[in-house]
Amino acid sequence: MGGRAPWTDVRLRAAWARGDWAAVLREYRRATGLTQQALEPLVGMAQPYISAIESGRRKVKTAAVRARITEGLNVPQELIDAGQSDSYGRWEPSPELRERIAHGHRTGRTDLRTADWIGEVLATQRRAEDEVGGADLWPVVRSQLDAVTRLIPGTSGEAADRLMLLAAEHAHWLSWVAWQNQHRGAALGWLDVAHGWAVDGNHTDMASWVQRVRAFYSRQSGDPVRALRTAEAARHVTGASPAAVAVAAHEAAIAAAAVGERDRARRLSDVAFIDASRVPDEADRPGWLYWLTPTRAQLQAASVAYACRDWRAAAEGIRAALPELEGYPRDRAHFQQRLDDAERRI
Repeated sequence: MGGRAPWTDVRLRAAWARGDWAAVLREYRRATGLTQQALEPLVGMAQPYISAIESGRRKVKTAAVRARITEGLNVPQELIDAGQSDSYGRWEPSPELRERIAHGHRTGRTDLRTADWIGEVLATQRRAEDEVGGADLWPVVRSQLDAVTRLIPGTSGEAADRLMLLAAEHAHWLSWVAWQNQHRGAALGWLDVAHGWAVDGNHTDMASWVQRVRAFYSRQSGDPVRALRTAEAARHVTGASPAAVAVAAHEAAIAAAAVGERDRARRLSDVAFIDASRVPDEADRPGWLYWLTPTRAQLQAASVAYACRDWRAAAEGIRAALPELEGYPRDRAHFQQRLDDAERRI
């Protein structure tokens, strides 16, 4: 396994981002199936030396050794450009990062192949989150964001707008992980950054999605009235696709149920289901809504039924969709708990 292939691996990229050279060697070998002996010709070091680094008995201190490892393992250029930093472990967006919200400062060309590659890696990481966990993914996604935003000042026009969408996707993901780890101020900060990039790049689906996430945060914080207002704003973003409207309508439905407007919640749930049904193919949805399958649309409708205390409808909907969640242990456990509760209440 050579070239870039191993570098889609989450743990390997995270090890590089935090500058943990012992972990870089270990994770590279795990991702490729290579032995320490097989690594010798790649990095130009004997097996005992590799073993000493991996075990922590030797530190990588010189530029020459770092260069050997970097070149020998074909570290992607965007990771090299982003660098290695302890700051990737911090939760809040830095002032420097915030200041990068801008279109190109000069007309120029940028490496969009690098941007496409980072986008592919982010898609892989989204799917890995359920098993790996957001906190483990954090350092590498944070470093990838630096790689993307440093490309923005060197470009303009459609290329800059495309990079801004990719940056907004990363910032939104960081917001979500920060929220899950109880860093709520940082989560809102990242959401602001994501929204700024989405608006500046004229990406209506991302702007709608960020508003929808903000509504979710408000509801989780005990403010369903604000959540409903924000979700309705997300639903009516001009130019938003059916997929974006569907998830915004679903969030509005849950919030409506929370404030006691059950008829409104049911109407919004129908809107969400119809719009989601218009985009059954993943290629027709924004990348971050890869999960909005017909099964997920059915589960969303069941969730609204549960919120409205329509226990039988909730149980039937969840029961029918539950087998499709085999590859998502966290989600399956959540909906199984909902199903058990609904059946008890029936």
